[in-house]
Amino acid sequence: MSENNIVRVGVGVWIFNPAGQVLLGKRKSKHGFDTWAPPGGHLEFGETPQHCAARELLEETGIIIPEHNFCALSWTNDIFPEKHYITLHYRANNIIAEPKIMEPDKCAQWAWFNLGKLPSPLFLAAGNLLKQKIL
Repeated sequence: MSENNIVRVGVGVWIFNPAGQVLLGKRKSKHGFDTWAPPGGHLEFGETPQHCAARELLEETGIIIPEHNFCALSWTNDIFPEKHYITLHYRANNIIAEPKIMEPDKCAQWAWFNLGKLPSPLFLAAGNLLKQKIL
């Protein structure tokens, strides 16, 4: 089986500040280059999705949120030209922290956005979640 035939599990981390703004980063990596996405990444073997959310948020932004603060939002079926993901989306509210660029090869910048004024283009998984109208 080739790597292109594997369905991967991703985790998206939607954090909101007290003003109700969501944190998004502009991607620099080949996968989703130049799109805006919440922090996130791959679920590792034996890891819970909430632990993955906390780990990825820390690795990408330097923000520490205990995994019990994440609540499940939904999931999306994200078929990219070269990859297929099932993405589990988690949310944490009232976060008072400023993100840092911890992986400069993967993220150009972090910014807070109002849900009604999101940047574009959005990363496929983010756009698919927004179509569900649950945020």
